[in-house]
Amino acid sequence: MSMKITRPALVLAAFVAGLAACFAAVVLLLPDRPIAQQRAVGGPFKLTDQDGKPVSDLNFRGKPFLVFFGFTHCPDVCPTTLFEVSEIFRALGPDAKNIRAMFVTVDPERDTPAVLKDYLASFDPRIIGVTGDEAAVAAAEKSYRVYAKKVPTDGGGYTMDHTAIVYLMNKDGRFVAPFNMKRRPEEAAAELKRYL
Repeated sequence: MSMKITRPALVLAAFVAGLAACFAAVVLLLPDRPIAQQRAVGGPFKLTDQDGKPVSDLNFRGKPFLVFFGFTHCPDVCPTTLFEVSEIFRALGPDAKNIRAMFVTVDPERDTPAVLKDYLASFDPRIIGVTGDEAAVAAAEKSYRVYAKKVPTDGGGYTMDHTAIVYLMNKDGRFVAPFNMKRRPEEAAAELKRYL
């Protein structure tokens, strides 16, 4: 009877030992970097600002900046986010001159420089609106890992489904983290000051 109990126990022990050995071998063969390494976000872009002037990532170097992708026909998320960014600029006081914000349209078909300029007049003047041809906007979306898709609506129109993250970039134009907008403007401003 003890043989019948011992044999399955030995088989199980051998199986567990084999599994442990396989796991150890896999761990040893993994490259020397974190398994869930974050992909790069951001990078070079060439677009046009709301005044019709060319703008690139180089224009934003030297100061930390926020980036938000949206569109002027957005009914709620975009205007709310731009209002929140405006409130953060207000809370920054004199330090606001050392921070920038960029609103990148995901709807270049409708969001011309003139449309962006008119739309952004309702928000802090330090928020820069940018657009471009479809290829240039698509390149910026890809660089920031942004999802954007045209969604038909009743009556032949359309809306845009898109990523609604505010990206915090440092002075060198490198991605820091998604910026938390769900807090008091003073708290958000205090965090931004750490990157000045």
